[in-house]
Amino acid sequence: MAARERSGCPINLAIEVFGDRWTLLILRDMIFANRRHFRELLRGSDENITSSILADRLERLVCAGIITRANDPSHKQKAIYSLTEKGIDLVPVLATVGLWGAQYCDADPEKSGPARELDFQLPEAWAGLMSSLREQHGVPSDPASLAEPDGAGFSSTRRT
Repeated sequence: MAARERSGCPINLAIEVFGDRWTLLILRDMIFANRRHFRELLRGSDENITSSILADRLERLVCAGIITRANDPSHKQKAIYSLTEKGIDLVPVLATVGLWGAQYCDADPEKSGPARELDFQLPEAWAGLMSSLREQHGVPSDPASLAEPDGAGFSSTRRT
């Protein structure tokens, strides 16, 4: 994978590993829907991933150490995929992306539930940076002016 890396930037390096649409959706399905077999991931995807893309992304995730692949003891011809600690550490990343999507996109309220259940307090350092960015970019910092479509507000210290 090192040949594909374009810079030493940690954001770039992370995106090189797990940043494409399909990889994130596979991780979503493994984390939030407990899909661990190829067919479950293939057929359970609302986004209609193809089998060749799924196979490629699973192989990439295994090579990156984010998931493992093992023979399924319940069936000789099946493999079972499991998250590693490295994969489990992506929960806050996916939760944050889900929270953002639930707040700013026309998301299905039923599918937004898991993201909203993982609501969190923003770390103080993040809140400070966000406040500074609002000032630099001329974005109002009054939480009432940052209302969501459903009327709930967003503040730099609490996501709702």
